[in-house]
Amino acid sequence: MTYFPEGNELYYLPLGGAGEIGMNLSLYGYDGQWLMVDLGVTFGDDSMPMVDVVMPDPTWIEERREDLAGLVLTHGHEDHLGAIQYLWPRLRCPVFATPFAAAILKGKLHEVGLQDIVPITVIPPGGRFTAGPFAVEMIPVTHSIPEAQSLAITTPAGTVVHTGDWKFDPDPLVGPPTDFEALRRVGREGVLALVGDSTNVFTKGHSGSESEVRGSLIELFGRYNGRIAVSCFATNVARLESIAIAAAANDRHVALVGRSLWRIERAARETGHLTDLPPFLTEHDAGYLPKDKVLYLCTGSQGEPRAALARIAAGDHPHVVLGKGDVAIFSSRIIPGNEKGIFRLQNDLIRLGVEVVTDKEAFVHVSGHPGREEVEEMYRLLRPRIAVPVHGEARHQQEHARLALEMGAEQTVELSDGALLRLAPGPAEVIDNIPTGRLCLDGPRLVSLDSEILRNRRRMVFNGSAVVTVVIDKTGRLLGDPQLTALGLLDAAHEAEEHAAVIEAVIAGIEALPVKARRDDAVVREAARLGVRRSLRDSHGKKPITEVHLVRV
Repeated sequence: MTYFPEGNELYYLPLGGAGEIGMNLSLYGYDGQWLMVDLGVTFGDDSMPMVDVVMPDPTWIEERREDLAGLVLTHGHEDHLGAIQYLWPRLRCPVFATPFAAAILKGKLHEVGLQDIVPITVIPPGGRFTAGPFAVEMIPVTHSIPEAQSLAITTPAGTVVHTGDWKFDPDPLVGPPTDFEALRRVGREGVLALVGDSTNVFTKGHSGSESEVRGSLIELFGRYNGRIAVSCFATNVARLESIAIAAAANDRHVALVGRSLWRIERAARETGHLTDLPPFLTEHDAGYLPKDKVLYLCTGSQGEPRAALARIAAGDHPHVVLGKGDVAIFSSRIIPGNEKGIFRLQNDLIRLGVEVVTDKEAFVHVSGHPGREEVEEMYRLLRPRIAVPVHGEARHQQEHARLALEMGAEQTVELSDGALLRLAPGPAEVIDNIPTGRLCLDGPRLVSLDSEILRNRRRMVFNGSAVVTVVIDKTGRLLGDPQLTALGLLDAAHEAEEHAAVIEAVIAGIEALPVKARRDDAVVREAARLGVRRSLRDSHGKKPITEVHLVRV
């Protein structure tokens, strides 16, 4: 069924970010038009060989792009804007963002030649604008990035507050604290639904303040006499400032190591942040400083193999070397799914003699998402009738829904991507499920994660691949032994018997065919393919992707 919201019907449709953390794409529909909130990415894992960036498939809204009133960004994190440079050409809609998010986005668009094509309207934090039938008020909230905004989206059918990512930090250091008065006012005016962050709903109490981390870093840096390397999320501008101030308090100079840090630093200064800090050093210049006078601020807190810290740990960074007597501080949390990469990186550093400090050994990080008491306070401020938990896995959504009912919500709805939720009129109800999917960046192209290309790649990773060449005459008689290459499975030089057994299985499969069947190329190819797969299954327990090259002479 195809839905074009008409009259007073108000819809919410997540195509990414519901039942998962990351890859956010939300749609609100009213009076024949749609408003998109965020368009982000997530990152590949061990189940996605050679895939780094994953994003929601926008096909459903792409087919209705003439009804897409605009795209509004809640903030500048990758999981909220990182897909725009890849997907905007399929949508071609206006974009609304605060100055800092717009600066980050413009840098990304410049990389793909879209910097003068995508229409970006810069909205000041706390500003208002209209897109189609949607009146949007941005409400400043604190998060681990400057200028995070919750959105009050108003239509004649009611107001929905889309929280984005947020917390209540009384002293965020960079940017103002949350605008509680605006939240109270919106709550008094009436909130139909809250579509809210569920990430830390299991975390008791409050998330903690960035100012507390700064004091801890000052004390921590003073313990060390060797080189200090600190890794954190590049977009956490308050943390960058805290590290710089803590370094200065210990008579150290900070060098930025990694392109993303320089991009964020430039965007921050352009939009009025970090203005009180002196320029950072380059990694090259820092190499002339004594060990006890330098601090390297590095990309790679999540174990990314091509980031600066991984290269340093591998000993192949051109300018930065760490060793015995040095320390690497991970001023970040582990994003679920990144554990293997992070632990591998930390072990590599330890083997170099580097001391590794994480949030388990010292107070070096606070979350950018709300603890349970902060979520409760948000409900007291907004008093929504309907709660829609998003930005969390199923267990987070379920717990968020329980909490929302305790806080007075009349109804909760737990969604997965593709669930089309009618918010008004009447009780909230899922009325359809829209096809969804995931795209990945595979080199310069976008490919569906469900495509045959990636299915075959996954199979090759786990089962290898085999290519067999068979030469036969017109009657189907073999003119020589088949030639076999079994990549990732057989070493012909050391497994001669196994290699010969596969060849024999191919020969046997072809010779078992009736004479008439041997004249059919498709039948001969299938017999050879089955011979390879059955033999390797019996000898190696593998079912490789198998290609048969048939030459008939």
